[in-house]
Amino acid sequence: MVDLFVDRVLVKNNTDHDELDTEREIVTRLQNRILMLCFASAACESCQQFAPTLTDFFERLTDEFYVDRGAQLVLLYISLDQSEEQQESFLKELPKKCLFLAYEDPYRRELKAMFNVEELPTVVVLRPDCSILIPNAVKEILCHGPDCYRNWQEAAELIDRNFMISEDSEGKSMRSLSDPVRRLKYKVEDKKKKKKKKAGGWGGGGDEDAEVDGGAVGKDGGGSLW
Repeated sequence: MVDLFVDRVLVKNNTDHDELDTEREIVTRLQNRILMLCFASAACESCQQFAPTLTDFFERLTDEFYVDRGAQLVLLYISLDQSEEQQESFLKELPKKCLFLAYEDPYRRELKAMFNVEELPTVVVLRPDCSILIPNAVKEILCHGPDCYRNWQEAAELIDRNFMISEDSEGKSMRSLSDPVRRLKYKVEDKKKKKKKKAGGWGGGGDEDAEVDGGAVGKDGGGSLW
């Protein structure tokens, strides 16, 4: 996904609208992440209705209030608004950690054509190599909530075993349908680690952690394009 934006300027949805305008900043923020491209508009009623759900979805996976370690997930708003005022209005409904393209950037329309966006809202989910994981995840997000991420993580081969929902420690872990498969997959590996411990101990490695600002394939979205 870095290739899609390495020559672009991404803007943070914070108070100062800080810019990521160097290759190093873009690479640091996007590499080894699942990217959600949210195509929407303030003029779209379905988009307005979906915005709170999308914000809650993203924050539950990235905010330290909900998780001990944020998901490898980036949310990028691709505005199809008819004015900069509309874009600013819609951004207020989205997480502060999300990114967006400036209204005057024509690349917004290029991305719309590139991903064949025909309805709003559309959330295109991309693997780190820029390939499409889900053409439109709106229905999946609405139906399954944060559980989606674990399926995406596995499908994108982003195996981050340190990711843990805070509720897990209280016995309320959120598990996807593929959870039993993953447990079986790592069963042999866990046994090997236990043997190594008995044999004399071993050092655990840590994950690099950059600032995060990130089932079934759903083709349907909400309202239609204007």
